[in-house]
Amino acid sequence: MMSRALIFLLPLAFIFFTLADAKRLLPLHQPQPLKSFKINATQNVGSCTYTVSISTSCSSTSYTRDQISLAFGDAYGNQVYAPRLDDPYSGTFERCSTDTFEIKGPCTYQVCYLYLYRSGYDGWKPESVSVTGYYTRSVTFYYNTFIPSGIWYGFNRCNGGTYASA
Repeated sequence: MMSRALIFLLPLAFIFFTLADAKRLLPLHQPQPLKSFKINATQNVGSCTYTVSISTSCSSTSYTRDQISLAFGDAYGNQVYAPRLDDPYSGTFERCSTDTFEIKGPCTYQVCYLYLYRSGYDGWKPESVSVTGYYTRSVTFYYNTFIPSGIWYGFNRCNGGTYASA
């Protein structure tokens, strides 16, 4: 009797843990537009350094001349802003590539929101953006979609998504 119960429960436990792991690994959210995003450029004193790695999708345009900006921060109002990451002459954001930037800004707690801004006509499709800092765990935001032009587009995982929209 015990062995029958074990034979029945073992596959169920396997399925449960496999699905739980799959949920954890899959992107939880899709990027969203944010129409009323306030950049806090006065706060961009370079007291901390962040490594930002941006992978461009293999289904993106071959290259972009568009202007790409980035903003990320924590749930406490600390924000890092990079007004222009692109450099059309250096091959930044080419298809199937990863570009890494060292960005200085205010120190943050755990990064929980990240937005990209694109201005131009070429188009661009990032696959993912990872941020690593001294006081924050590495975090990756998965885009894998074209960034619309003229609007902040990204993720807000702060306290139910309320901070960055304020």
